[in-house]
Amino acid sequence: MLSILDRYFLRELAQTVAATAVVLLVIVAGSAFAKVVQQVANGSFPPSVMFQVLGLQTLNGLTNMLPLASFIGVLMGLGRMYRESEMHVLSSSGMGPRGLMKPVLLLGVVLVAITAVVSLWLGPWAMGTANSMVAAANRSVVAAGLDAGRWTELPGKGGIIFVDSLSRDGSKLGRSFVATQRSSKDGHQHLKVVNAATGQLYQESDGNGRFIAFSNGWQYDIPLGADNWRQMQYDRNDTSLSSVQSDDDDDPNQSLDSLTLARSTDPDAHAELAWRLNAPPLTLVLLLLALPLSRQSPREPRYGRLLLAIVTFYLYYLLLALGRAQIGKGHWHTESPLWALHLVVLALALWLFRKQYAERRVNRVKTRVVVPT
Repeated sequence: MLSILDRYFLRELAQTVAATAVVLLVIVAGSAFAKVVQQVANGSFPPSVMFQVLGLQTLNGLTNMLPLASFIGVLMGLGRMYRESEMHVLSSSGMGPRGLMKPVLLLGVVLVAITAVVSLWLGPWAMGTANSMVAAANRSVVAAGLDAGRWTELPGKGGIIFVDSLSRDGSKLGRSFVATQRSSKDGHQHLKVVNAATGQLYQESDGNGRFIAFSNGWQYDIPLGADNWRQMQYDRNDTSLSSVQSDDDDDPNQSLDSLTLARSTDPDAHAELAWRLNAPPLTLVLLLLALPLSRQSPREPRYGRLLLAIVTFYLYYLLLALGRAQIGKGHWHTESPLWALHLVVLALALWLFRKQYAERRVNRVKTRVVVPT
């Protein structure tokens, strides 16, 4: 049964953590939006799925955001109580370290569970869904910007295309008309006109190039300013669309589920799994580290401890990232050094917390009583 004081701590800390998570989520979404826009500009995927991919990538970013939001939220929530002397009043009323540790651990259990679900299941699912959505969009001329019954600029080719009908998945075309302009070797401009009874979109084996295969039609080559037209009937005529540019920053292991990574012998897969498994203990250790770092006097600068906490977090995070890189390179075959780092930081947090609540030694002053004679 929770006491009134426990419920008060849980409510205040949960509200601060939630507010911090919202602010960080906006920052993560802004960063993801800039990356998605760059990928659209590079031709990695069509603009039609931009916002869906943005939402899924933001969801995957929660794996790194939740530990930081928990850390800063608890730090700011307890820091406010210290500045407003609430913690000093509660301490003078008999509240010891256990009274503060209990609600923080209860909140930590919830946050660790949420972080574990996001890092081990929800984040990989979001990346896998985003990749599947992009792949499906690149196989559809609808996603490439084409629509039935209207003239459309041919993607990346400076021409126009018209189709009278499209299949539901956007891969098959009805009667089509395409007009493009190109320069010959002698510098003359040529107008290429193609009509077809049917057409079908397909990709290269590597998934990068996209083409429309037209069937049963005529092709006309018209030199501008000349009268030597050429006419050709064909059974099949392929026209290239804009190529799909791959993104070098994408890690294919991010979209794999955790069980698949556990069965893999690839060092990069092992590093990705180790990173996912370290997210929940990172959240718990940061929560306990926030307890001693949040203590401050009313006259202390408001954001002084916050700056120290941010530096501590990035040093901790950097060491974990270096450990992940060593696993990915095959130098470490186990994630034991990462767990050892968690234990070292946890021991430091508990030592600082115990030191703050240790009993003060009373200095006894010896006095001499002089008896007048």
